[in-house]
Amino acid sequence: MERLQKLIAQAGIASRRGAEQLILDGEVTVNGKPVTELGTKADPEKDHIKVRGRLINPRIASAKAVYVLVNKPKGYLSSAADPEGRKLVTELVKGKGRLHPVGRLDYNSEGLIILTNDGKFTDRVASSKAVGKVYEVKVKGLPNRNAINKLRRGIQLDDGFKTAPAEIRELGSTDKNGWYEVTLFEGHNQQIRKMFDAIGYSVVKLRRTKIGDVSDPHLKTGQSRELTAEEVKKLLGA
Repeated sequence: MERLQKLIAQAGIASRRGAEQLILDGEVTVNGKPVTELGTKADPEKDHIKVRGRLINPRIASAKAVYVLVNKPKGYLSSAADPEGRKLVTELVKGKGRLHPVGRLDYNSEGLIILTNDGKFTDRVASSKAVGKVYEVKVKGLPNRNAINKLRRGIQLDDGFKTAPAEIRELGSTDKNGWYEVTLFEGHNQQIRKMFDAIGYSVVKLRRTKIGDVSDPHLKTGQSRELTAEEVKKLLGA
């Protein structure tokens, strides 16, 4: 038994959020009966599941899990849909069916993000405190050691969120800009930008270079490749 929104997403009909809306709109039936309650479960091997009158059981049975690593450029939204019509990271991958991002990467940030059609993988990796994300960060000005140590220990942001301890390593800073490698084990919205804002230094460039053990310095901006079976296994194992 699986939640209907997961089965609909697995069939490639819509993202989980889109599937929830289909259910709320009365577009989904199970064994001929409309279902409008989120969280309802069904067994695709026994129950007849239809979306807008079309049986989706064959699509669920034939669905193949896809895991794609994308080097996201700036100016792309980490989402499968946007009412404002902005460019989507999912548009960078063609011919793999309906995919969704695992977690998020800010609109004005660049770097690695994973797209998949596997909801269980998404839930496991996006919420895991063991899958660190590594970023290269350029800030305006040169924070002193005390300020950086505050970020290492954890800091209260203006929105009230208290960050967990972060790993921060200084890279080759210039006379005007500090460069840092920051490793986070959580994913608060625009967290790194807010962290440096909290100590008085704005981020001017942010790039994610690693997700768990997955990195690819040869993957150019805007390009993508499928994750290897070993990479998927490591991410789930973490």
